Amino acid sequence: MIKFTKAIATGNDFIIVDNRGLVLKNNIGQLAKRLCDRIYGIGADGLLLVEKSKQADFKMRVFNPDGSEAEMCGNGLRCIALYAKANRIALADMRIETRAGMIKASMKNDEIKVKLTDPKDIQWNLCVMIQGCPYKVSLANTGVPHVIHFVDDIENIDVKEIGAEMRYHSEFSPAGANVDFVKIVNQGKNKIKVRTYERGVEDETLACGTGAVASAIISAEAEKLTSPVTVETRSKELLKVYFELIEGNFMNVYLEGKARLVYEGTIKI
Repeated sequence: MIKFTKAIATGNDFIIVDNRGLVLKNNIGQLAKRLCDRIYGIGADGLLLVEKSKQADFKMRVFNPDGSEAEMCGNGLRCIALYAKANRIALADMRIETRAGMIKASMKNDEIKVKLTDPKDIQWNLCVMIQGCPYKVSLANTGVPHVIHFVDDIENIDVKEIGAEMRYHSEFSPAGANVDFVKIVNQGKNKIKVRTYERGVEDETLACGTGAVASAIISAEAEKLTSPVTVETRSKELLKVYFELIEGNFMNVYLEGKARLVYEGTIKI
């Protein structure tokens, strides 16, 4: 039996397990597939493990519902930061080790703010063919790779079908990428809407933290938005993305939003 906590941030839900004692060692990917299954398991967008770290307050490991291990997860970071504070693993200001690098997180009232690694591998205005039609996209790695495509009608875009084809497009092989469909809602107020097809989930999710960040910085460059950018997710909840643009490079990037610990339980493994 293992103890778990269910957490949610902007519509993204996660299963959190304290694995500092290395109760889970083998076949964690297979376990993640079983636990994240919404019919036969607990159901979640991912499994988050808290493990010991020699350089931070703790280490976060992220497993997708397909069993693959991700570099990190923006909304998952906020959930695990709240969990760590609630369980006295860390104080309100903490450092979290991830496969993508060191992350700082802080909490004030019900808002959780995480400082992400600086975006990298940014590419502008690529053209990919999807279903025989050209799509103009940009790329950004905000801890995990994202493809950004601007749309006029974000409500009626077929996120699952087009997103899946982009995610597996040869241009982004072999690892593939997450796909974000973005609409500029109010340029003067620096607000965008984002819908995301998530790699590893292989479907649209209600929100994606790293996708919100990637969408915000690409929008800042392409549409002259300024920090902070407000991001409306599919769940209708809002995220804020802060950044600095220094000599053409995006730096000091923060993601801010709410998170909740929903319930605790135990499950036989």
